Amino acid sequence: MTVQQPDAERHRPVPHIPMPTGDPVIRTIAMPADTNPAGDIFGGWIMSQMDLAAGNAAARLSQGRCATVAVEGMTFHSPVKVGDEVTVWAMLIKRGRSSMAFEVQAWRRPRDGEVQACVTRALFTFVALDDNGRPRPLPDARNGETWV
Repeated sequence: MTVQQPDAERHRPVPHIPMPTGDPVIRTIAMPADTNPAGDIFGGWIMSQMDLAAGNAAARLSQGRCATVAVEGMTFHSPVKVGDEVTVWAMLIKRGRSSMAFEVQAWRRPRDGEVQACVTRALFTFVALDDNGRPRPLPDARNGETWV
């Protein structure tokens, strides 16, 4: 069963999650084709936007091909409605020899408002791949790598 939230509730930010700083990786508008049977934006669509953002950040950091190997800890805090602007950030939190982990956050802003709220966040792990699809070493770290 889906419980509809009044607009005033939907426009309030989630208080315990600070808004990321820096440039977002993706900003898009949720469209009717992205809805679930209840009329809300499908969680899988949001997750795919997060994977696209993290994948883009991973490709930039690895300077080449990479693949998602794990997604951990996704909890939805706030619904997304048709017309909402969805913004996704990816912050590098760990890098290994060939792997990298990003905290990815998706935020929404109602089309008719300015208050942004965290929709969800999760840990996305990627591995850098060579031309044969095998793990390869990451290039040397750049100074100050955080939000990519």
